[in-house]
Amino acid sequence: MSNQNDRHVAIIGAGPAGLYAAQKLSTQGYGVAIFNRDIKPGGLVEYGIFLDKHKIKNGFRAQFRQILDLENVSYFGNVTIGKNGKIRIEDLLNWGFSAVLVTCGAQGTKLINLPGETLKRVYHAKDLVYHYNKLPPFSGYDFPIGKKVMIVGAGNVMTDIAHYLLKYRNVDEIVVVIRRGPDEVKFDQKEMLPIIANLDLEDFKAEMKRVSPAMLAIGQDPQAAEHWILAGLEKACPKENDGRILLRFLLSPREIIADSNGAAAAVKLEHNMLLRDDEVVTARGTGELSKIEVDTVIFAIGDSVNDDLELPMRQSQIASAVHPRYLVEGITFEVGNPSTGDPLPGIFYAGWSRNPSTGLAGIARRDGVFAATAIGEFLASREHNTSITSEDLRKHLDALGVNYVTNKKLKLLEAEETIQAEKLGLEEFKYSTNEVMLKTMGLKMDS
Repeated sequence: MSNQNDRHVAIIGAGPAGLYAAQKLSTQGYGVAIFNRDIKPGGLVEYGIFLDKHKIKNGFRAQFRQILDLENVSYFGNVTIGKNGKIRIEDLLNWGFSAVLVTCGAQGTKLINLPGETLKRVYHAKDLVYHYNKLPPFSGYDFPIGKKVMIVGAGNVMTDIAHYLLKYRNVDEIVVVIRRGPDEVKFDQKEMLPIIANLDLEDFKAEMKRVSPAMLAIGQDPQAAEHWILAGLEKACPKENDGRILLRFLLSPREIIADSNGAAAAVKLEHNMLLRDDEVVTARGTGELSKIEVDTVIFAIGDSVNDDLELPMRQSQIASAVHPRYLVEGITFEVGNPSTGDPLPGIFYAGWSRNPSTGLAGIARRDGVFAATAIGEFLASREHNTSITSEDLRKHLDALGVNYVTNKKLKLLEAEETIQAEKLGLEEFKYSTNEVMLKTMGLKMDS
């Protein structure tokens, strides 16, 4: 193995998958360089968890600090890899890295391509989550919210958005539109606790009565589904505002209707029926339409992987190797050539880059560790592994004019934000622009 200054693996992305992969590779004796688009590490732990869950965030931050302090791990924040940056994956390999691990998440937004999807007051949940968690540049965007909001989707992101709307935006009514039935909701009972007290129970029971025939027709138990959804009532958090939540099942949006100012005013919806194929339940439109008047629409339907890294894609995802060489727990973490199905030598992926919008931080951690295991097997199988020294890596970045943030600089930023929080009497303070963060660390904005 080379000395501690050698870097064998480049990791793109500093969320849980990338950071825990770095930790695993470090324990195997390999040097790692982490490249992160954002200034701060953490990914969706830093910018995706609900804004006032400080204990959870701080727990992860402590672990991430320990990883970045490892002697054979280097951090380079504020560095974009791919066609929107100054560095390509092929550059990393040419510089001497033996392997590249992609863990930069699902940066794209899943679209339905509905008429009216680009109207004012129509948003996608991830953008709003980034906004309230102060991720630049979303932190600086304006998101006007009305009093009656429709959220499309029934996962944990929906519960966070609803919580935010009730607690911080003082909405009167949230209509949650769900394509399938009560048995197919994706949210966890625990994630419903902050908002379930706002569920209009009389309306919910009427909605369950409406959809019960469709459930019974495919052998589902409406009473069991109702009990599961309401199970958190006994442990519900106190109401933080009097806004009510309405659940609407078996509906799919078909058009967002504009008002005279070009903003959302209503949503045209198609009624669905449930179909069962063995254990798989799907929804199919019936052609029957109805309309719900709202003044804001938020889509919480998941994310997608874009092609910014210029890796081969298959059906809007990075192509996996059909003939992998280093399976871990039956899973392939090797990026593949779509024409041959063979792995692209030395290029791996994990986390939401591999499986968009799947699981929380614990799942991402496991995925990163598994990917690191596969990379370790790949490196061990080679007669000779190339590497790049930390000094030469910095020379390459400096030659390209890359304004990178090191772990040492991060600590300066963290210390200053802690001071600001104490001055203001806040549990947490975040600078909300890259310009201010860089200035605080003694760095200049990119030219």
